[in-house]
Amino acid sequence: MRLTEVLHVQDLCIRRGKTKILDSIEWRVQSGEHWVILGANGSGKTSLLSALTGYLTPTSGGMTVFGEVYGETDWRSLRSHIGLVSSSIRQLMPEHEPALISVASGRYAMIDFWGEPNRRDRKAAQSILRRIDCAHLADRPWLYLSQGERQRVLIGRALMAQPKVLILDEPCAGLDPAARESFLGFLDQLGRQPGGPNLILVTHHVEEITPAFTHALVLREGRISAQGPIPEVVTSAQLSSAFGAQALVRRVQGRYTLRIQSSSRW
Repeated sequence: MRLTEVLHVQDLCIRRGKTKILDSIEWRVQSGEHWVILGANGSGKTSLLSALTGYLTPTSGGMTVFGEVYGETDWRSLRSHIGLVSSSIRQLMPEHEPALISVASGRYAMIDFWGEPNRRDRKAAQSILRRIDCAHLADRPWLYLSQGERQRVLIGRALMAQPKVLILDEPCAGLDPAARESFLGFLDQLGRQPGGPNLILVTHHVEEITPAFTHALVLREGRISAQGPIPEVVTSAQLSSAFGAQALVRRVQGRYTLRIQSSSRW
């Protein structure tokens, strides 16, 4: 099967004043690949996401998404092909809004949807709620959804626009262990669906890497310290370097665990 380039980041640099936030980022995502972005706080993960979604302007370098070059194409139109699930969106959702309307509003990238979705959008939203196992939540207001249900609804909202890439920025934050495992099982199924979007998961926790994910990119102090197939990147040596501490990584039945042996640099 011939792979198609979905995303290409070329020598991307972001500086603010004398501070280098991202430095010489080179990264390619091909169709069918699902990536995990790992790194300590301040490593540049959020800035990279902001650049990909057009909310942070690069100082130099370039980005190509689906063959369209940043700066030569209206990035607002390209943004419709990139779904984003993040805590910033979760905090803005109106408490009174039923799940069905929250999902339907994703068609227009609109928060606090005004009016009623048309018949086509309502039908599509109902189909997506079934796809994410939330059909029973259609009429339930956001206020009364659990954290795990909210994350699924936000993914449904992103899927409403039929994105080619779905970015999940620490989607398990705030979930209890049982809810996290349920959500990760759902995410793994989503990653295995034929014709689904490329997934990009941003996390601090290797425990959240499910077997559906194929590649990993590790950031350290604004630079890429490792990237490639997960078995080659998610290792004790690579993550010890990234987190500045002696880390022991184990893989059991397709899932990873990480134990920090020392918090001091050596």
